[in-house]
Amino acid sequence: MIPDFQSIMLPFLNAISDGQEHSTNEINDQLANYFNLTTEDINTYLPSGSQKIFPNRVAWAKAYLKMAGFLETTKRGYFKITESGKSFLNTKPQEINIKVLKSLPAFQENYGRTKEEESLNDNENYHSKSTPEEILESSYLNIRKNLSQELLQKIKSCSPKFFEYLVVELLVKMGYGGTIKDAGQSIGQTGDEGIDGIIKEDRLGLDVIYIQAKRCENVVGRPEIQKFVGALAGQGAKKGVFITTSKFTGEAKSYQTRNETKIVLIDGEKLAELMIDYNLAVSTTNTFEIKRIDNDYFEE
Repeated sequence: MIPDFQSIMLPFLNAISDGQEHSTNEINDQLANYFNLTTEDINTYLPSGSQKIFPNRVAWAKAYLKMAGFLETTKRGYFKITESGKSFLNTKPQEINIKVLKSLPAFQENYGRTKEEESLNDNENYHSKSTPEEILESSYLNIRKNLSQELLQKIKSCSPKFFEYLVVELLVKMGYGGTIKDAGQSIGQTGDEGIDGIIKEDRLGLDVIYIQAKRCENVVGRPEIQKFVGALAGQGAKKGVFITTSKFTGEAKSYQTRNETKIVLIDGEKLAELMIDYNLAVSTTNTFEIKRIDNDYFEE
């Protein structure tokens, strides 16, 4: 299990207690061994995929120790313990966390919060196991999840015909079908054995994809997938997308065709996620940028 960033603080300071210069990569490796992390643990990413969780937590542990005056940067990517850090370790601390650090004058000065802010946030911060990035990402995922659920409910209230056009517009935004005008000419024309539309796979129309768009509440089972595969075979088609506002059974998901036909299943949850990712029926209300020091700028 990956330790939280506060649990990393004391092992981090102990790892550099020899007073020598240490690199970020070196300490990351030492701490990974100390906590007996597996390769999978070390390579686990934040939900956004922007960075790995363990190095992110080590970086925040380092940042808090630096604010306390326990370590100093010697050059890019390298640091060492300070005399203050050595003195603190001589007190034989059982742990280092935000609550402990906040009792130190140096940390209070560098942390720079007002007493009102402290009283509002201290209880949460003392027990938090998440880094600021993790808290931000968690909040983002909650907002996205709520938006996804709201979006799906809105889709279910629309007519089946509107849903069919929504599906085609989404596929066009994803790069299929050329233009909405071209794609619109293909939707709803077949009505043949469960096929709701046809869309070009690329702008040149070198191949086509057959679509089944099912707006429903009932779970879609294997028989309906088999029926769709049969409809594709009747058209001599090899590619199909089955999209539903509900879910697929386990048997439907595990169904494998015996020929070259390729079927992609998109349930309601995945549909809403794709709509958010490709900005269909949603709009941006706020944008936040996370910035960090550009060390190259300070190279002389």
